[in-house]
Amino acid sequence: MNPPPDKQADKQADKPKRFFRDNIEAITMAIVMAVMLKYFVVEAYKIPTGSMQPTLMGNEDTAIFDRILVDKLSFHFREPERFEIVVFKYPLDRSKNFIKRLVGMPGEQFRVADGDLWTRKDAGEPWKVLRRPEAVQAVHWRSLDRFDPRFSAWKVQAGTRGWILEGREQLSARGGGKVTLPNDGGSVVDRYSDGYPGDMGPKLSRGRMIPGSHPVGDLRLEGEVTALESCRSVAFEFREGERLYRMEIPGPKAPADAVVRIRASGIGEDRETVLPGVRLAAGKAARFTAQNMDDLLELHVDGQHITLEIPGASDQRSSVSIAVEGDADFRELDLARDLYYTADGRRTEFTIPDGQYVMLGDNTQDSSDSREWSLVQYSWPASADNPGSGGGFVRGNFRPPNENPLKVTGDPAGTRVFLRDEWGELHHFLERDATRGETIPAPFVPRELIVGRAVLVFWPLWTGDTGVVRLKWAR
Repeated sequence: MNPPPDKQADKQADKPKRFFRDNIEAITMAIVMAVMLKYFVVEAYKIPTGSMQPTLMGNEDTAIFDRILVDKLSFHFREPERFEIVVFKYPLDRSKNFIKRLVGMPGEQFRVADGDLWTRKDAGEPWKVLRRPEAVQAVHWRSLDRFDPRFSAWKVQAGTRGWILEGREQLSARGGGKVTLPNDGGSVVDRYSDGYPGDMGPKLSRGRMIPGSHPVGDLRLEGEVTALESCRSVAFEFREGERLYRMEIPGPKAPADAVVRIRASGIGEDRETVLPGVRLAAGKAARFTAQNMDDLLELHVDGQHITLEIPGASDQRSSVSIAVEGDADFRELDLARDLYYTADGRRTEFTIPDGQYVMLGDNTQDSSDSREWSLVQYSWPASADNPGSGGGFVRGNFRPPNENPLKVTGDPAGTRVFLRDEWGELHHFLERDATRGETIPAPFVPRELIVGRAVLVFWPLWTGDTGVVRLKWAR
């Protein structure tokens, strides 16, 4: 039975109203969900500066500004962890968001020394070097700049004959001998352009680049080795100051009792460890990684692993050599150094209060972070014309001379000071009317200012001019 004509007309009239109501409700819910996601779950950020390079790029010279996704949900259920990349409101100007690596934890003593990070509970304990998780350490290895002549090719040592060198990536050793990097007899240093993939390094502005001046002892050599039938041994030698660390792998022609060996000499009493039952097979390529990292010597070869603990070294002048007895071929060689945390003229020791954290940038030579953050304060008395005014007081991020405070001359009344305070508010006053106090160290980030953790670089997917893929997890 059909409904009466009047009810049919009402139903037809309701259709447009329902259509608009349903769509308005859907759009409203979508907006609410987007706002909820942005403020409580996940948000996209653009990296504006180079303080985390090359891990995260924000650079005009290369025209690469990474976009990252930030997880805002996790920290509602757990505390931030050491070495996570976090976004936080800048404590010295809370109108800005910063992104750094969290390195110092609440309630500990923390310091930067010899390029490394150290921690202890209190002054009654010895300092302990902080070793990074494997995923973080992989990000912090800086492949040495291939455009630096000192590292473009190996130096052949005296007595070496018949070796064929193809750049620094490939070697054919015939008849035994040794080659070394750097090839000028000097040390590996913290060169600014190290670690940039593709041809990104040469694109960096030479005016902004800071020359490396610190010897770096933490080094890694990796690649592929193929021992020929005549090979008795392959060894990787790391020099650190007056010390020598030798990592030796037996070849096919080695004695039957030969073992993989790591030996550290020049450290007082020599130290040694061995790994039996492993040797290079004739004609078979084997992947290897040899490294001196955070007072731990490590050798990986064909899935096997051996380590040796050593005491810390303050003299970090360094070099790496490959020594062969017999014949062997090397392919895909790469020499990298660790990130070297600089401390020149900056704050290096911190006693961290509860609920506070220390943040550092991966671009340690060019990063505004906990090592230098300070507040400057100005005050002025009550006006003589208005004694009840109580005077004034303001403080803000100390980044002179061109950022904060900014002094402008030309006002007939005198030099005017423009200062953005720790809440982002801009103040201005005559310099003659105010008294500047001492700068106050302000290295810590309170827990409540930490917004979330970086999880993914999602744009650009890759850079055509440098040939570098940028899509990656943020480690």
